[in-house]
Amino acid sequence: MSIPSNTGVNDQSQGLQPVVRTQAAALRERPHAKVLIIGGGINGVGTFRDLALQGVDVALVERGDYCQGASGASSHMIHGGIRYLENGEFRLVKESVVERNGLMKIAPHYVKPLQTTIPIFSTFSGILSAPIRFLTHKQGKPQERGAFLIKIGLTLYDAFSRDGGTVPRHDFKGRKKALAELPQLPSNLKYAATYYDASVHNPERLTLDVLQDGQKAGAAADATAAVAQARATNYMAVTAVTDDGVELTDQLTGEKSTFTADVIVNTTGAWVDVTNTAMGAGSRFMGGTKGSHIVLDHPELLAACNGREIFFEHTDGRIVLIYPMGDRVLVGTTDVDADMTEDAICTEEEIDYFFDLVGHVFPNVLVTRDDIVYSFAGVRPLPRHDETAPGFVSRDYRIERADMDIAGAKVPVLSLVGGKWTTFRALSEHLSNDVLAILGTARKTSTAKLPIGGGADFPTTEAGVKAWIAAHTAASVDAARAEVLLTRYGTRATDVLAFLAQGTDTVFSSTPELSDREVEFMAAHEQIGHLIDVFIRRTSLAFRGLVSTELMAETAAALAGPLGWNEDKVAEEISLATRILERFHGVQVQSLTA
Repeated sequence: MSIPSNTGVNDQSQGLQPVVRTQAAALRERPHAKVLIIGGGINGVGTFRDLALQGVDVALVERGDYCQGASGASSHMIHGGIRYLENGEFRLVKESVVERNGLMKIAPHYVKPLQTTIPIFSTFSGILSAPIRFLTHKQGKPQERGAFLIKIGLTLYDAFSRDGGTVPRHDFKGRKKALAELPQLPSNLKYAATYYDASVHNPERLTLDVLQDGQKAGAAADATAAVAQARATNYMAVTAVTDDGVELTDQLTGEKSTFTADVIVNTTGAWVDVTNTAMGAGSRFMGGTKGSHIVLDHPELLAACNGREIFFEHTDGRIVLIYPMGDRVLVGTTDVDADMTEDAICTEEEIDYFFDLVGHVFPNVLVTRDDIVYSFAGVRPLPRHDETAPGFVSRDYRIERADMDIAGAKVPVLSLVGGKWTTFRALSEHLSNDVLAILGTARKTSTAKLPIGGGADFPTTEAGVKAWIAAHTAASVDAARAEVLLTRYGTRATDVLAFLAQGTDTVFSSTPELSDREVEFMAAHEQIGHLIDVFIRRTSLAFRGLVSTELMAETAAALAGPLGWNEDKVAEEISLATRILERFHGVQVQSLTA
């Protein structure tokens, strides 16, 4: 999702305090780095962290906010990709399962085990068509996969999970036992297969943790250095290549500058070709597909899921999912070729499709548009696939190299084609290795077992969580507030609590989940560019349908001081946030009294 271009947010008359653009200033003051990464999704940020840990002088720019594109529009799953087995992508499944298990250990504050159930309505269906799909990668006439095929797939899946077995093996149940656990499933159910994957409830904050790890590593690489060795800024777009280098345009101020690097890494996802074109070397690597989701506030559907994801094949052969996230239910996803000239939004036709798939699995649960609190869509960074059906396009990745003429030098440009959330750490290590080879630099450390951000020393049991909350409850922070902070930041919540204690903190009247000093903390440490950043990517308030006009007013007022917003700028940001929520997420912001 991109900020609409006609909103006036590039008006240079609205200056910001240095606190928000410190990183942008650092790029202008020292306009060179060994490596420039373009793109602040999870793969770009992961590569930034990995290179910083190797002591490489690295810079990253993102045209919008971090995790604003496909990384923030995912199905919130960390999974091995059981359906990739049918595509013959065994290497990807193996890597995905290993990375899934690893992320539950190094990022336990955000990545959690996810019990998943597949409802099955036949025994042998699909046996004849499956080999054809495997060999041709074409969908053919939709034919559901029966218990026999699913059993084979899950057995293979378990085999890939043996190393570092973090999750239990799959389990098959007959109709009677399955309906006892999930009574809202259809009466014509024959079996239910249950296995475990993982979910990431807050991908945006995990991306921020990875980014901040990189920045800290860059600072620690040479504590005596006069300049930062790992710099990253959002709202900074690559707009051209000039005689002086890559042109960067600040999307908040309109200021232009140039930057040079020994190696450039293009991790702009579905926009890789667009970015290469902006640098004067067009490419045709990408063929992204759009995936949409809706979020429902529906207690009956939440109860029907019984705490687990329902993962199944819809009548058109598309693999879809329904699963609870806190007190909400996420339903997704579609997979259609994307028109890169159009904004990615969830359409009315896709909503109808989601209602149909809910009815397919829970026929007695009625879902209406009134139950939708949020919707979102993104473009998957898939390779160009011509006649291959979107569902069979590889989710694996590759790295393309081209040498571009920039500022009088031949600069190696590595373009990332493909990639998925689950494998971001391994992908980042692979991409970093290619960069290190070009630079002639040896790897110093692996990130495989290195805790991410607030995942360090995170309590992994219910008793441990309660003990942490009790230890961090004070007169000014009650247990409920401490729990919110632990959920939002992991163990980095201790930094937030210390900041809150340094002044008078007032919890918002519009929500107990935010306070004025916490918003100031975000402004000081998390590169807030717009009001909407707080609701979508620094908290889950928008995702859960909790943004009200009162919340907007309180949050904008809290940001005004640290970001130097005057009254007109505050009104402009509230208007912009309102339009983005309506246009891209189907949300009509209302007063709490409504």
